Amino acid sequence: MDHEERATPQTAGPWERLLRRTVWLLVIWFLVGPVMGILLVEPLNDLSLGGIPLGFWVSQQGSIYVFVILIFVYAVIGDRADRETPHASGAGPVPPTGKEG
Repeated sequence: MDHEERATPQTAGPWERLLRRTVWLLVIWFLVGPVMGILLVEPLNDLSLGGIPLGFWVSQQGSIYVFVILIFVYAVIGDRADRETPHASGAGPVPPTGKEG
């Protein structure tokens, strides 16, 4: 008996959207981390945030805040994809989480 899960027209939609959104989150991560925190640090240092050069702040603090926000955003969109995807048994979408009786 083959138990491989295959993408069907019903299950492909949420997971394809999750993949596209994951790619966008990785683009945001790349722009904030390596690009702004390393490559653009000198031009950003011309600006200041509370008396601290913006390039320094982004590379030391701002990127960490963005990374934590991206983790929460990914968790939310992943949860939505799980809820939109039918069970393997074909019983429909996953019910909302909560106490099961």
